[in-house]
Amino acid sequence: MPRTALRICPLCEATCGLTLTIEGTTVTGARGDRDDVFSRGFICPKGAAFGGLDADPDRLRTPLVRRDGRLSEATWEEAFQAIADAVPALVRAYGPQSVGVVLGNPNVHTMAGQLYPPLLLKALGTRNLFTASTLDQMPKHVSSGLLFGDPFAIPVPDLDRTDFLLLLGANPVESNGSLCTAPDFPGRLKALRARGGTLVVVDPRRTRTAKLADRHLAPRPGSDALLLAALAHTLLAEELTDPGVLAEHAQGLGELSEALGGFTPEAVAPACDLTAEEIRALARDLAAAPTAAVYGRIGSCTVEYGTLASWLVDVLNVLTGNLDRPGGALFPLSATDRAPRPAGPGKGFGLGRWHSRVSGHPEAKAELPLAALAEEIDTPGEGRIRALVSIAANPVLSAPDGRRLDAALAGLDFMVSIDPYLNETSRHAHVVLPPAPPSQSAHFDFSFNTFAIRNQVRYSPPAVPLEDGRMDECEIHARLVLAVSGMHGTDPGAVDDLAIGATLARECADPDSPLRGQDPARLAGLLAGGSGPERRLDLMLRLGPYGDRFAAASDGDGDGDGLGDGLGLERLRAHPHGIDLGPLRPRLPGLLRTRSGRIELLPDPIAAELPRLRGTLTDRPAALVLVGRRHLRSNNSWLHNVPALAGGSNRCTLQVHPDDAARLGLTDGHPARITADGGSLEVPVEVTDTLRTGVVSLPHGWGHDRPGTRLSVAGAVPGVNVNQLLDGSRLDPLSGTAVLNGFPVELTPIP
Repeated sequence: MPRTALRICPLCEATCGLTLTIEGTTVTGARGDRDDVFSRGFICPKGAAFGGLDADPDRLRTPLVRRDGRLSEATWEEAFQAIADAVPALVRAYGPQSVGVVLGNPNVHTMAGQLYPPLLLKALGTRNLFTASTLDQMPKHVSSGLLFGDPFAIPVPDLDRTDFLLLLGANPVESNGSLCTAPDFPGRLKALRARGGTLVVVDPRRTRTAKLADRHLAPRPGSDALLLAALAHTLLAEELTDPGVLAEHAQGLGELSEALGGFTPEAVAPACDLTAEEIRALARDLAAAPTAAVYGRIGSCTVEYGTLASWLVDVLNVLTGNLDRPGGALFPLSATDRAPRPAGPGKGFGLGRWHSRVSGHPEAKAELPLAALAEEIDTPGEGRIRALVSIAANPVLSAPDGRRLDAALAGLDFMVSIDPYLNETSRHAHVVLPPAPPSQSAHFDFSFNTFAIRNQVRYSPPAVPLEDGRMDECEIHARLVLAVSGMHGTDPGAVDDLAIGATLARECADPDSPLRGQDPARLAGLLAGGSGPERRLDLMLRLGPYGDRFAAASDGDGDGDGLGDGLGLERLRAHPHGIDLGPLRPRLPGLLRTRSGRIELLPDPIAAELPRLRGTLTDRPAALVLVGRRHLRSNNSWLHNVPALAGGSNRCTLQVHPDDAARLGLTDGHPARITADGGSLEVPVEVTDTLRTGVVSLPHGWGHDRPGTRLSVAGAVPGVNVNQLLDGSRLDPLSGTAVLNGFPVELTPIP
């Protein structure tokens, strides 16, 4: 008989609750969990296709080890022994910087990907960390670090209570949201308008989100920072600012007027290809709204001035008094966040503590630009990366100049890949470690709960028992840590025990902790959970802002679960649909960790970058620029092998406006050659008026045409890799983020 099991969807940032239908050990269906405290039954096509992804026949079932130049099936013991033989020897011979680590986007969708990479980096001792952040949201981390002292203190729009929402470079109707965890984002936008609120969308494409808007502005791509600077200038010049209580927590308000002095609407309008009247009207409407939130995402991040744009988003929220205010932009408080500490100055946030070997790129948040990985491998000299650990990453498709990276990976001395597929990147590995399907894994959203528009907490135990011959992803990571650190053969539980011991030791030594002076070993013995990862989760919940701090259960919360009112794993397990922790609340000044203990509105790196932005006001814009686009039934490069998500609108086509198509001699459905810094591609044209003139659009994550992969569905309709148009030289200098939007291209028809 079929049975059902609950599962949080791991396929995008919305984290919707699912009800799975299971026959034997096979997931045969997925629908929305109507009792989920956060998603309330909402589901998108990705969640509905959970079973197809889970049972994909192309998923690897056993490890692969390279022998005589070919990957062949191996036992788990053989795989980890190969790692233990190779990596420590390379570190001894060439030093820890000879090893690089690449973390892909799916890591934030798994418990293992959040719990173990920090331990791996510590074991290796390398600073060569590259992640998908420098292809996505790193500008927001940097701007938040500079403003608030914490790169993870990212405010999110209070969607359910705001009166005015300004979205830039975001298409949440199709992406389901990003750095803003909100199940049923489309429904929440419709509810905003239904209660009399206003939605303004700034995007060069008339996306599905833009079609819902009260107002849609289509500026020239890459001009987001200029537009936002003009909005801030207008608020200051027309004395429309009202920071309210934020004024006592902020420094630099007085200096902003001078710093933004040259960005008048009239000066900015030609570069944005908007009118000064449109810009000024938007600023006035933003100031006049009872509550408002400004939210910018990937279209405003992956451009040359992405960090300035991200900074200006929060400057606008401060100037209008909407930061840290219900209905504005608030800071979530996740159940596994560190418990609040007394307000006061912190260590602050710095950039460039070290630099990359070849081009001297400064680190940001302890990461180097992923666009620099290829040169760090293929450029000879001391410190060259000779070994690579790639975890849930496919940078051959996601990073600029995949051809160069493809060749560089082939020249590594050793490579390890944790990946369920043999894809364009993992095909180069010497050892491939495949995690079990998601139905066989526990799930907790460590990252996305820190961006959720409502405080809540949910946990999914495995829906299906671990299949014979599979290995749990957390155990794979733990064994990898042991193998690279010369401890192969040690019980993998020792990795979790060490992490727990270190955390409790710090907590018991912290003068601001209620556990100060207690015995860490005794507290470790009190943890609940049937595995190391569950015990670590229990620890984080107990030490978090809603945790029981190891206090005796009182069951004083009135929910009848027989457990205490503080949060821990046992209480979370007793609520399979999750626990609602309430709406977002103001958190300032407590979360500030700047050296001044205040919001630093004009930090030095930002002030130094503004003259360069001002210089673009006289630049001659390119005739044709490219932007990416999202598909509802896709997530970067890792869902193209699911039949239920292929086809339809999820196609790799070059969208071109009818006027540009006529001018260039392009025909709908016929191929064109598109050329930029990194080379040329041939791609079919899709003529559409959903984007403005002078802009073309090509989606990200395609290019599944390389030999040696095992992606039968994706390989049948490979598409082209848009990032091959880039050579990696275009970066936002403050964050090291690759410029993936708004770069110039040329188009010619192919007869």
